[in-house]
This record gives sequence, C-alpha cells and structure tokens, in this order.
Amino acid sequence: MRLLTLPAIAIVLALMVAPMAMLLRYSLNIYTPTELMVEAFTLQNYVQVFADPYFRGVLAVTLQVSFVTTLIALLVGLPAGYTLARMSRRWKMWLTLATILPLMVGNVVRSAGWLALLGNSGLFNAVAQWSGVVREPMQLMFNQPAVVGVMVTIVLPLMVMTLASVIEGIPRNVEEAAANLGARPFTVFRRVVLPQAMPGVIAGMSLVFILCMNAYATPVLIGGPRFKMMTPEIYQQFVGLNNWPFGAALAFILLITTLISVFVASAILQKAISNKR
Repeated sequence: MRLLTLPAIAIVLALMVAPMAMLLRYSLNIYTPTELMVEAFTLQNYVQVFADPYFRGVLAVTLQVSFVTTLIALLVGLPAGYTLARMSRRWKMWLTLATILPLMVGNVVRSAGWLALLGNSGLFNAVAQWSGVVREPMQLMFNQPAVVGVMVTIVLPLMVMTLASVIEGIPRNVEEAAANLGARPFTVFRRVVLPQAMPGVIAGMSLVFILCMNAYATPVLIGGPRFKMMTPEIYQQFVGLNNWPFGAALAFILLITTLISVFVASAILQKAISNKR
C-alpha cells in the first residue's frame, strides 16, 4: 500500500517542495538595479522586511483581515452548517447545491461583481440615493471593512461545507439525550455538538485563514491601490519591481506567519475544548 503513495509524493516534491526550495534560495540573494539578482547567502532581505515599518504594517493588516474574516465566517457558518447537516434529505441536496454554487465562479469574477454593488454608481448607492437616505454616494469600497465583508462571502461556502460534513457524523440521539436531561438548545449545541465538531471547526478555520492570508483579487479590486496586503505586495515586488530576492523573502515570511498562526490557533482551541471536558 505504501508503494501506491509514491506517485503522489513525487508530484508533491516536484510541484511544491522543489519550487519552494528554489524560492528560498532566491530570498538569500541580493537585488541590484543593474544585475537584478546577484548570487549571495545573506539574510538582508528578511532583516529589511522587519526593519521597515511599511512592511510590518502590511503584515499586520494581512493578519488582522484574515483573523476577522475567519472569525466572522465561523460565527455565520456554524448555524448554517448545523442546519445543513440536520436537514432532511429532501431539501439537503438543493441547499448543498446552493451553498457550493458560488464556488463555481472564480474569486476575480465574484470580487468584480461586488464592484457593481459597492461602487459609487453601484446598486447600493443607487437605491440609497433614490430612497432619499443619502444625497451623495457613500464610500463603500477601498477600505478594510469592505475587504473583510467581500472575503467573508467568498470563503463562507467552504466553512459551511466543512462544518456540515463533521456535524453530520455526530449522532442525533446524543443531542436528544441532553435535551431530555433538561439542557436548552443553545446549551446542547455549546456543550455537546461543538466539542464533537471541533475537528471541523479547526479544519474550516485553518482553510479559511490560509485562503485569506493569500488573497489577491479581493484586496486589489475591493481595497484599491492604497489598501495593502501581503500577496499583492509580493506580486508587486516580483512583477512590478523585478526584485525577486525581496519578493521571495516576503513570500516565505507570509508562509511562516500563516503556519505559525494556524498551529497556535489550533492548539488554543484544542486546549480550550479539553479543559471544558
């Protein structure tokens, strides 16, 4: 059976580990305007990232947006996932299809669709002005709340489906037993369902957080040129400035920060649930 995993391991090594190793090597080189990249072995690029307040701010904004988006997606996705998991089979198929339908459209298209809703001449402003709520168009775009809101709509289906798949495996009679012992519905959910659904919570939060940390289309289209997150900044270093060593360093800092955040958050959640038990 182990031999059957060799093709998959080879593909991972070829398509992921090897390019990442090459990118790591690039991050240790030096950028010059004339030669672009000079072979070296230095941590200068990493030191520059943390020494520059601008890039520290970009990393902080990325973390803040990702954490807030993940938390909102979890709070909204828990009741939706529970409802989907406990729904009768007659309606579950249609609701599941409605949940995954947005995933069939690319992030760029969905973010561009929000431009037609949130823009100064968009639907929301048109309705608000027509109804007399406001006289001048509201600035609904090019700010952090707009980016967070749009990113929640993009990642929410993934959170809901992850939670629903785990909650569906929890026996319903466990909830009925808790209710028969006098527990209220919210208490049943908090003390019985949520601890058993914690693997799905951790998986859903990890998936959503990783996607948010690496988001590109939404920060660029909804946040605008003044709103900075790590992935658009990495793209700018590679494509706009041809500074491959510094762009590679930013990419690895983003990778390490994402992994550390996921591991720490998962450990905290697991410890919290084990203490309650």
